[in-house]
Amino acid sequence: MMRKMKKIDLRSDTVTLPSPEMMEAIQRAKLGDDVYEEDPTVNELQELAAEKMGKEAALLVTSGTQGNLVSLLSQTHRGDEIILESRAHIYLFEVGGMAAIGGLMARPVYGERGFLKPEQVVANIRGDNIHFPRTTLLAIENTHNYAGGTVLDEEGMNALAEVAHENGLRVHLDGARIFNAAVALKTDVKRLVRKVDSIQFCLSKGLAAPIGSLVVGDRDFIKRARKYRKMLGGGMRQAGIIAAPGIIALEKMVNRLAEDHETAKLLAERLSKVEGVEVQEPETNILFINISGTGKKPKWLVQELKKKNIIIRSGLDGRIRLVTHYGITKEDILFVAEEMARLLES
Repeated sequence: MMRKMKKIDLRSDTVTLPSPEMMEAIQRAKLGDDVYEEDPTVNELQELAAEKMGKEAALLVTSGTQGNLVSLLSQTHRGDEIILESRAHIYLFEVGGMAAIGGLMARPVYGERGFLKPEQVVANIRGDNIHFPRTTLLAIENTHNYAGGTVLDEEGMNALAEVAHENGLRVHLDGARIFNAAVALKTDVKRLVRKVDSIQFCLSKGLAAPIGSLVVGDRDFIKRARKYRKMLGGGMRQAGIIAAPGIIALEKMVNRLAEDHETAKLLAERLSKVEGVEVQEPETNILFINISGTGKKPKWLVQELKKKNIIIRSGLDGRIRLVTHYGITKEDILFVAEEMARLLES
């Protein structure tokens, strides 16, 4: 009975709750007005984020979506075109902000495992022609959410950044889960982002902070980004209450991401034994499955699991995405796998 009472939410790693240490840090946070750059806790977080990424400066923003948009606006002009992978979060899940607010055009290109090859970038850069928008930026997503939490290694990142720079493009990294990539590759995150111009990464996903993302780059870029953040309503005041758990996230929650990767692999292993279930092997903490071979519908499975206090959701393409995160244990995963197998084999 106790087992069934616990809510196990695998919809996303955005559902994480802050750790006790984070809650204590909120209470102790020293505060000031961040619009005037006077919040000491925000300043500390921004300095820490810049150091972690090996860049000059950083800026706290309210969300990954705001961080990505601020980054695009700060490096382009209205009417410019951006090359990105066709399943990129910026393109599919950020309400068209790049077009509606930035006046920017997307040039989506399908990439293997969610990543373009350098020759694809070159092939899709618009030439100097009066009829064409100007291509000014390449956006990379690492890990790639919709491709299944896939990881692009240092060599791949560098190759894309180099070809973009050779052709006069700047490079933005949607690194919402870049620490997952670094942990999976067993490398320092600085090495992965060394050649990109701007980075957005989330505190509120696998790192389990309640709110916020960071935008990172050189000082001139961050100066522009700060102004666009204000334009978008992101000029926060005593934002140290957000920054304080963010500091804990960067200092204490990165290495534990490996646990989420292991629980995702365990879930994949168990579900792959269920007849009719197609499992995409997870590279990080995101697992996609297809249950069409069982004759069951995703919506039905979602409803049945909810009765056991297991929360999942199905995607637009009929697949089911399961995301492991802080607060999900090995025992939780074994229980979920058992319940899913029971339902799908019935």
